[in-house]
Amino acid sequence: MKLDKLYRLFTLLSLMMFCFCNIAMAQTNDTELTATVVDEQGNAIEGADVFSPSGIKASSDINGQFKIKLRDDDESVVLEKKGYISAIINTPDITGNITMKKSPFLASQDDEINMGVATKYRRNIVGAVSSINTQDRLTYDNTQYVRDYINGLQLGVRGSDNIRGIGNVVFVIDGVIGRDPNILNMEEVEQITVLKDANSVALYGSQGKNGVIVINTKRGKANKKEVNVNIRSGFRLPTALPNYLSSAAYMTLFNEARNNDGLDNFYDNETILNTLSGSNKFKYPDVDLYSREYVQSFVNFTNIITEFSGGNDKNQYYVNMGFNREDAWVDINEDINSGTNRFNVRGNLDFKINDWITSSLDGIAVVSTTKGSRANLLSAATTLRPNAYSPFLPVDLIDTSDPTVAGQLLAANTFNGNLLGSTQQFGSDAPIALAIAGGYQNTVFRSTQFNNSINFDLDRVTKGLSAKTYVSFDFYDSYNLTVNNDFATYEPIWEDNSITGINVYGVDEKDLTQTPTTNGFLSRFGFYGLINYDTTLDKDHSLNTTLLGYYNSQRRNDVIQTDVDAHLGFQMTYDYKKKLFIDFTGTYINSIKLAKGNRGALSPTSGIAYIISEEPFLKNNKFINYLKLKASAGILKSDQGIAALNAGDNAYYLYAENYAFGNNVSWADGNSNRRIDISQGGNLDLTFEERIDLNLGFETYLNNSLWIEANYFKTELDKQITFLQDEFPSFYDIFRPYNNFDKNLYTGFEIGMNFNKTYGDFSFALGANVLYSQTERALRSEVYTEDYLQTQGKEISTIFGLVDQGFYAESDFNTNGDLNAGLPVPQFGIVQPGDIKYQDLNGDNIIDNDDRRAIGQSSNPWTYALNLNLNYKRFNLFVLGVGQSGASGNKLNSSYNEYYSVDGADKYSEVVLGRWTPETASTATYPRLSSQTNQNNFRQSTFWLFDTSYFSINRAQLTYEFEDALCKKIGMENFSLNLSGTNLFEIGENKDIRQLRIGTTPLTRTFTFGIRASF
Repeated sequence: MKLDKLYRLFTLLSLMMFCFCNIAMAQTNDTELTATVVDEQGNAIEGADVFSPSGIKASSDINGQFKIKLRDDDESVVLEKKGYISAIINTPDITGNITMKKSPFLASQDDEINMGVATKYRRNIVGAVSSINTQDRLTYDNTQYVRDYINGLQLGVRGSDNIRGIGNVVFVIDGVIGRDPNILNMEEVEQITVLKDANSVALYGSQGKNGVIVINTKRGKANKKEVNVNIRSGFRLPTALPNYLSSAAYMTLFNEARNNDGLDNFYDNETILNTLSGSNKFKYPDVDLYSREYVQSFVNFTNIITEFSGGNDKNQYYVNMGFNREDAWVDINEDINSGTNRFNVRGNLDFKINDWITSSLDGIAVVSTTKGSRANLLSAATTLRPNAYSPFLPVDLIDTSDPTVAGQLLAANTFNGNLLGSTQQFGSDAPIALAIAGGYQNTVFRSTQFNNSINFDLDRVTKGLSAKTYVSFDFYDSYNLTVNNDFATYEPIWEDNSITGINVYGVDEKDLTQTPTTNGFLSRFGFYGLINYDTTLDKDHSLNTTLLGYYNSQRRNDVIQTDVDAHLGFQMTYDYKKKLFIDFTGTYINSIKLAKGNRGALSPTSGIAYIISEEPFLKNNKFINYLKLKASAGILKSDQGIAALNAGDNAYYLYAENYAFGNNVSWADGNSNRRIDISQGGNLDLTFEERIDLNLGFETYLNNSLWIEANYFKTELDKQITFLQDEFPSFYDIFRPYNNFDKNLYTGFEIGMNFNKTYGDFSFALGANVLYSQTERALRSEVYTEDYLQTQGKEISTIFGLVDQGFYAESDFNTNGDLNAGLPVPQFGIVQPGDIKYQDLNGDNIIDNDDRRAIGQSSNPWTYALNLNLNYKRFNLFVLGVGQSGASGNKLNSSYNEYYSVDGADKYSEVVLGRWTPETASTATYPRLSSQTNQNNFRQSTFWLFDTSYFSINRAQLTYEFEDALCKKIGMENFSLNLSGTNLFEIGENKDIRQLRIGTTPLTRTFTFGIRASF
C-alpha cells in the first residue's frame, strides 16, 4: 500500500471514531444532579471528579458540592479522588451526601499493580517489584518507545531487558507470555511492572527464570469518554559517522604497508598527486559512501496516534490507531520512496455478560513496510576503497569517434547525464549502480494478536471465590519482495582526460522481476485458567489463594519441533491486619526437553513482608510515614537454558544418543557399508536448571516527600547444561554426554529514590536508581595447563587475552631481522619493529595462547540513572540521564567490522594515522601497517580494550500546557506543546568509540516537536 493511501485510510478511520464519540457525547441532557462529597468524618472533599455515562465531567468545590447534567437513561455516576476509594453510585440512590472512604497508603486505585496473572495493591506485595504508571508521565515524557520507559526509569533493570544482570527477561503483555514490546507505542501502555525475585515470577513457571517485565495496555473506563491525539514530528542527526581516509591518503599508506613487507610501491606518485589535486575526479576517483552525496545528513519522521475510549458500567472500549513514517538514511534512487511506514490498530473491549460473568476481547494488528534499494550502501561503505572506481562517468567525457563506442553509448541508459561506473572486479554488482538501477526491496512485517478472557464471580457458590480463563493467539511474519532490474555498468578506458573506450558489464533491461523470500514466521497459542479465593477471617486475618494452569505452544518457520511450555501454579498469601504478609508460591513445571521420568519438577518459593510503620511506636511518626521490610527466597526449576552447545544438536534430544551416517567402509570381498557414527552421548539423568534465589529489602516513605526502595539479592543459576571437560580423555570428545554442572552466582544490590516537593507555583521531582550486580562463574569443568586460564571463580563476562607490552622496537632485532636472543618468540607469525609485543606469562620464552589471562569484563557491574522533573505554572521540564561503569569494550569486536583491525587490502580508517613508523616510535597508537594478513597484531589483547563507562542525557523534554479556560473555549479537555531531544549529551572517555556504528544505521540524536490534545 502506498504511503498516501495508508495515510488517507488512517485519517478516515480517526475521523470516523472522532465523530462517533462526539455524536455520542452530544445527546440532549435532561436532568441535573446536585450532591455533596464528604469523607467518613463528614468533612467536605474538594476536587472529587464526577463522571456521567454520557462523558460529562464535574468536580466538587470547596464545600464538596457538585452539579452534573444527566440524561434520563443515565443510571450511575463514577466518583474519583486521589487517596480515596473510587466508586460507581446509582443515581437513584443519591439523596444528599456521598461518602468517600480514604484508601490506605499504597492501596488506592493508582496503586494497583497488574502482574499479568494476578493484581495486587503495591502495599500488599511481598516480592521485589517495581512499577510505573504512564498516565501522569506521557504529557511531559512523550517518547513512544516502550523500552525507553524501562531503561533508566525501572529499578533493577540493566538496559531495557536484563534484570540484575541475570539475563534477558520474558515480556508479558496483557497476560500473554513472550510478546514483543517493540510492536507497542507508549500511548497504548498503561503500566509497566518489573518482577525481579523468584517469589514474584514463580507463577510464570519455566519461562520466568530470568525475571519478567509485565506490560498492560489501556482499557476503557466507565463513564469516562476520551479522545486523545498525539502528533510528533522531527528529525534525526547522526551522533558519529565512520571516518575513512581519502584516495590519496589510502594509496600513500598502502605503499607504506607494502614497503614494510619488503614489497615495491603499488601506486605511482603521479597517480597519487593527480588524485590529491582533484583535477579529474572521474579518472582519479575519491569516493566516500558516508558523504552527503550518498548518506543524508539527517532524516525526518512523523508519528500520529489517536485514542478513543469510554463506556458505562456494563461495557467499555479502548481504541488506539497509530501511523509512523521515517525516511531512510540512503535515498539515492528517485524511483523508490525509501523509508519505513508503520500502521497499527488496537481495540480492547470489556463487557458484562450477566451479573456474575464478564469478558474482554482484544484485537491488535500491526503492518510495517520498509522500502529501499537492493544495495546496502552502509555496509558497502566499510569495504569499498575510495579509489576503486568512479561510480559515475559523464557522457560528455566519452570520445564517440570510434563507432563501436558510439553504438555502446547510444544503447546505454544514462542517469543525470552519466553512465554507471564499475570495474572488472565488481562487474554489474557495483554497489552504487545496484542502488540506483537494480530495483528495490520491500520488507514487510505483519503482526496480529487476539486475546479473550472470561471472568466468573462465584460469590453465589462461596463468597470470595472467582475464576478466569484466558486465551490468546499471536501470528508474526516477515517477508521480502524484491524487484530485480538488470542493468549495465561501464568501465572506462582513458587516454589523457578523455574516455576512448568502455567495457560493458551486464545489460539494461527493466524487467521488474519479483522475487519473494520469507524472513520467518512465528505463531503462538496460549491458554491459562485460574481459580482465586479471597476471604477474611475474624476481621484481622485474610487469605488469598490462587490455582493456575498454563499452556503455551509456539511454532517457527524451518523448525519441526513445536516449543511447548506448561505448568501448574499455586499461590497462597496470608496477611494479618494488612501489615504482616506471608506468601507461598509453588509451581509444578513440565518439559519435553528432558527424558521421560524427568519431565516434571516443583519450584517452591516463599516471602514475608512486615509494614513496621503500622506498629504503635511508629504509627504516628511525622518523619517515617511508611516502612516495610521484606524477604523472599525460592528455587525455580527451568528448561529455558537447555540448549545445544554444538551446531546440529537438537535442544529437545540432548538427553539421548545421536547417530549419523558416516563414510563407507570397504570389505575384502569388495562390498561396502556406510558407517554409523555417534555424534553425542546420552544422559537420561539430564534435568532442569535451577535458580536459587534470596532477596532482602525495604521500602519507606519519609517526611511525605521521599520514597526509598532497596534490595539485596543473591541468585545462583545452578545445574546449567555443559560438557564435562575433566571427566573424559580428549579422544572421547564426540561421545561426551550433556550434563547439569555449571553454576553462576549473581550478588548485588539496588537502590531507588524519588523526592517530590512543591513551593507555590514551583514543584520538582528528583528520581535516582542504582544497580550493582557482581557475577561469578562459581563452578566449571575445565582443564587448562595454566591456572590463570581457569574461568572458575571469575566474572561471567571475563575477557581473556594477551597482555601487550607496547611495540617491538628496532633495537629488539639484530641485523638479520631476527629477534634478539632472550626475547620470547611469538607463535603468531614473523614479527617486525612496530608489531605488538606481548607478555610471556608462563616464562617458557614463547608467546602463544597459554599466555592469555583475564584482562577485563564486558558486562558493567554498575548501572545508574537520574531523572528530574521541574514544573513552574504551565511549563514543565523533564530530563533523564543514564550511565554505566566497570566494563571494557573490544575494538576487535565484529560490530566494528574491521574498522580497527586493518591489514591486507582492507580499507583504511582514521585510526591508522597513529601507526608506528621509525619516526613515530615513541608516540604511535597503532601497529605498523602491513599489506599481508597479520596474525600477531589483531589478537584479543589489552591493546584493543577500552573503558565503556559513560553518563549521558538520554532524553529531555520541555512542555507547555495551555490553561483550562482556553482549552474549554476551543473545545478541548487538555492541550499541550512539547519540544524534546534524545541522546543529547554524553560524558565518557571513549564516547567516540562507543557511539560509532559501522556498516549499519548510525546512532542518532533526535529532536522532536509534539502536540497533544484531549477532547
